[in-house]
Amino acid sequence: MAAGGGQKARGTRASRIARAGFTRAGFDCDVLVIGGGIVGLSTAYALTRAAPGTRVVVLEKEPGPARHQTGRNSGVIHSGIYYRPGSLKARYATAGSAETAKFCAEHGIAHRISGKLIVATRRDELPRLHALVQRGRENGIPVRELGPAQISEYEPRVRGLAAIRVSTTGVCDFTAVARRLAEAAGAAGASVRYGAEVTAVDRRAWGVAVRTAAGETVRARALVNCAGLYADRVALLAGDDPGMRIVPFRGKYYELARPELVRGLVYPVPDPAFPFLGVHLTRSVDGSVHVGPNAVPAAAREGYTWSAVRPAELAATLAWPGSWRIAARHWRYGAGELRRSLSKHAFATAVRRLLPAVTDADLRPAAAGVRAQAVLRDGTLVDDFLIRRAPRTVHVLNAPSPAATASLPIGREVAGRALAVLAEDEGNVVRAGAP
Repeated sequence: MAAGGGQKARGTRASRIARAGFTRAGFDCDVLVIGGGIVGLSTAYALTRAAPGTRVVVLEKEPGPARHQTGRNSGVIHSGIYYRPGSLKARYATAGSAETAKFCAEHGIAHRISGKLIVATRRDELPRLHALVQRGRENGIPVRELGPAQISEYEPRVRGLAAIRVSTTGVCDFTAVARRLAEAAGAAGASVRYGAEVTAVDRRAWGVAVRTAAGETVRARALVNCAGLYADRVALLAGDDPGMRIVPFRGKYYELARPELVRGLVYPVPDPAFPFLGVHLTRSVDGSVHVGPNAVPAAAREGYTWSAVRPAELAATLAWPGSWRIAARHWRYGAGELRRSLSKHAFATAVRRLLPAVTDADLRPAAAGVRAQAVLRDGTLVDDFLIRRAPRTVHVLNAPSPAATASLPIGREVAGRALAVLAEDEGNVVRAGAP
């Protein structure tokens, strides 16, 4: 009797394994990641490290990685000083800044930890500057308070009433970081496919099937949405109401014709009512100095110029109630940003608050960027990372700055949630095979 019971138990276990193996074999991959920006590639990288053998596919519509938000920013490794203690931004940025520098050093990627100044140029900014000092200390970030003379020691051409120096801020080449993440994930078995635009998502109880514009179908046990500027669209394709929409904001940049005017990174005191840091000066790893960005609504999700208009995307933005509520609430701020976007003189005037020596002629046009800003129906600008779970799916719906800095810890977080989906799936298979 005992022998018979053991044989039955072994038979049941074998059937469970067979069921699990058959289920896995019926898919092209275990985890399908949509989006080949730095967050999507970091997620793929984290999956291959946390669970070797997990079959991972990344679909990216562009011919290469990091073609949008990742590759169109000022390249700053943020310290985390701005972010509310305990928030995902604060946690990910403080961990990510050190990890990003280490990753760059290990993989020979250009980077520099130069520190930055946050400068108050008006008396009404002093209380906000002091609040940043406190916030930095709460987040465990070394902060030094400076007077006017001490500002000149770090930045001889910068003028201000007071400043704080954040020594852990730096710069790097985030496109190179994304490329290396893709290479490392690929070397570990992941498949990163470029030129693969997702047009349909069919999610069923058994898994997820995604169709691309080329007609390819990829079947997966779990889906991760890291589509950035199109994150809400992918969520809707999957049948989920994300409760937000991406409203694109274009950021205009200039390059400083006289880069010797700035040694490192110089920022204004940000307005806490907005998730934008204001026009700042950034000495990049190649020695050039970027000035910007400002923030104005774009007429396309990839609207890097004024002439870039996609009527369907613009109509969708205007149809979202939150867009109109932003406009009603912040029209004064928006008018100033619009003026600076249209007028180089107005832009230069804003820069001269920090760097009086700058002339209009010192500003040379540089490539613009577009920020994927998640906006709620009531007009709230989502300020923190927004990661939501749905059946067989993990949606990264808002990954604002400092997403590039924090990409390694974010990737681990998202990968962990995707692996939890797989674990639940395997548990269901075992339960289904139970006598």
